[in-house]
Amino acid sequence: MKKLLSFSAATLALASLLPLGLTAQNRSLKEFYGRPAYWRPYDQTGINQFETSKTDTIPFEGLRLRLGAGFTQQFQSLEHSNTANNSTTTNRLYPLQAGFMTAQANLNTDVQLADGIRLSMTSYLSARHHNETWVKGGYIQFDKLPFKGNFWTGLMSVTTIKVGHMEINYGDQHFRRSDGGQTIYNPFMDNYIVDAFTTEIGGEVTIQKNGLFGMIGVTNGMIKGHVDSTYISTKPDGSVIDDNIKRNPSIYLKGGIDKQINGALRTRFAASYYVNTSSAGSGNTLYWGDRTGSNYQNVMEKAPAGAALPASTAIPWSGRVNPGFSKKVSAVMLNGFVKFHGLEFFGTYETASGRTKTETADRKMNQYAGELVYRFGKTENLFVGGRYNTVNVELQNVATAVDVNRSAFSAGWFVTPNVLMKGEYVTQDYKNFAPTDYRNGGNFKGIVIEAVVGF
Repeated sequence: MKKLLSFSAATLALASLLPLGLTAQNRSLKEFYGRPAYWRPYDQTGINQFETSKTDTIPFEGLRLRLGAGFTQQFQSLEHSNTANNSTTTNRLYPLQAGFMTAQANLNTDVQLADGIRLSMTSYLSARHHNETWVKGGYIQFDKLPFKGNFWTGLMSVTTIKVGHMEINYGDQHFRRSDGGQTIYNPFMDNYIVDAFTTEIGGEVTIQKNGLFGMIGVTNGMIKGHVDSTYISTKPDGSVIDDNIKRNPSIYLKGGIDKQINGALRTRFAASYYVNTSSAGSGNTLYWGDRTGSNYQNVMEKAPAGAALPASTAIPWSGRVNPGFSKKVSAVMLNGFVKFHGLEFFGTYETASGRTKTETADRKMNQYAGELVYRFGKTENLFVGGRYNTVNVELQNVATAVDVNRSAFSAGWFVTPNVLMKGEYVTQDYKNFAPTDYRNGGNFKGIVIEAVVGF
């Protein structure tokens, strides 16, 4: 009921603006309601788009509003096991059986405020991790500035400025990931084992020219805002564990090349760097900022003692690994993308180090991933694909590094550019975990099917 009321209130508020916009501009509804410029579509046409282009053919004729959405309904049939094989209370896994997951839904609001100035906001109406409607984030994007002169025209012909509480542009993998109900960009079910995604408050400046691009971003380094200074960790005797309590900003860089060689071949390479030397308390969420949850529900999760089981929303990131770099983190991601006719390859190498506020030494993480997808049909509306993803990470309070490996095979059909059916077979192994860890000898495997709508 709370979700329904929140959604209804938002819809009524937006609807109340329509008459004002139409009256003030003396324009028809068709002219007022439409897609913005310098924008990535939420349907099939948005696949393999990264940074928004500096080329747009939509003239500005006044304020323009567009509402869009992403809906995903899933069926899961996965089984999991570990060394304990559910025979002990201590390391018993959450019991699973095949069934439908609760549908996820996103609401996308895009407004063309002025020529080359766009507002974007995404709200999660239904997600695994939260049972109430809430805002993912929003930002203003400037592809033009309201200043006259050849200098400003020339500068903004290659420059994009984003300011707000937004999904940061670290790496290329976040352009292909599932995000709540918006799963149409991802040819597979879930994201990487270590999922680099977060929303932070700040700004980005991107320059693109002749296929070359570069970006610099600065944010507050946390998933939400703080103005207090109470994050001090102490030992039982009162001494400070981590005397570096200063809240530092995050700085991240990106650069590369994206070239359409000819009508059949496109290549892209991108290198990204992210650093935060001191996030207050446990503030940094670069590797656990996804507030919607995994699309593998409850797999490889430890069941509590006794008969009671936690709600699904209480264990949202099933199948993923969080390296726990919440106090300090330094990360590099390299991405390569090649598309030749309908065959595309997307590869990722990522290395990172960091620690929590209670540690004194940095730990390390390395991740590799490769995807091979073949799209075919008259409009590339059919696809098959495979992905291999492996992670080696030093976890907190674990003596040796652990490995997690995943293989996934998928197929999909775009019934229309807005409607997608896709299925996947996945298997994932957990290696080198301690004998006392419930993930020791762990494995999950099976199928997941998704029905997706995006517009």
